[in-house]
Amino acid sequence: MRAVQIRGGKGTAADLFVGEAATPEPKPGEILIRVAAAGVNRPDIGQREGNYPPPPGASEVMGLEVAGTVEAVGEGVSRWRTGDRVAALLPGGGYAEYAVVDARHALPVPEGMDLIEAGSLPETVFTVFTNLFERGRLSAGETALIHGANSGIGTTAILMAKAAGARVIATARGGDKAARAKALGADLAIDVTAEDFAGTARAAGGVDLVLDIVGGDYFARNIEALNADGRLVQIATLGGNIVETDLVKLMFKRLTLTASTLRGRPADEKARLTAAIADAAWPWFTSGQIRLPIDRRFGLEEAGAAHRWLEDGNQFGKVVLIP
Repeated sequence: MRAVQIRGGKGTAADLFVGEAATPEPKPGEILIRVAAAGVNRPDIGQREGNYPPPPGASEVMGLEVAGTVEAVGEGVSRWRTGDRVAALLPGGGYAEYAVVDARHALPVPEGMDLIEAGSLPETVFTVFTNLFERGRLSAGETALIHGANSGIGTTAILMAKAAGARVIATARGGDKAARAKALGADLAIDVTAEDFAGTARAAGGVDLVLDIVGGDYFARNIEALNADGRLVQIATLGGNIVETDLVKLMFKRLTLTASTLRGRPADEKARLTAAIADAAWPWFTSGQIRLPIDRRFGLEEAGAAHRWLEDGNQFGKVVLIP
């Protein structure tokens, strides 16, 4: 099969190329997917740079989410059959014509949704669900502050928080991105290049939860924006991973700080999470209540260009590769 590889094992976007690789075979409990679309995400860039290696036993090929049709099923798999349309969360291997995955980590593609859109869902939907609702305990009527509104995580979080009945304040760099976040559904959108998000959020009543992909100097301002009993959920550190804070502020506000990654979680935990999403969140997508914006589509051989597009921060929504 054709798969995206990295010259030298790690490097820049220019080091990505399409080469020949062995087509994987499904082991017991796995399915083989003929990939129609693979989402492109920031963690893929981290892997390309050598900073986010795949967990033991996972494919060395980048790509954490795909959609396509089931090509073959491994021993013991009863839910899926050849030809089924699925979207799946992967520990790696998505940037290819075929990918294998634990059958428990796949979801049915909603009727009427094309495979390109479906390929943009798993990584961000799983990440947002576990952090916004499980770890962050966001509930209807609360206010969430979502950073990086133009990113795949940001757009997904805005839509899922609104579907759950929450009020959303979103931040973005630039007035155009902020305006698009407002049009997507955010109740208030803040251009962080023009105003202080913490002060604006406080003036709007404060927030109950912050979903942050930035870290760095955002940390102290997140604390400032949070109301009493608020939750700060850290899922990335694009602005730096070393912070300094006054713990007394957390104590006086009775704040909760939680953080997580998704890729390295045990297979059983991902299976539990898949089932929870199928029950609580997937209906938003199957009903058409949520339609995640696709920003750009690239061919498999354009993976380097897709990475550069993400690195430049120009996207609004998800970027996908199409083998």
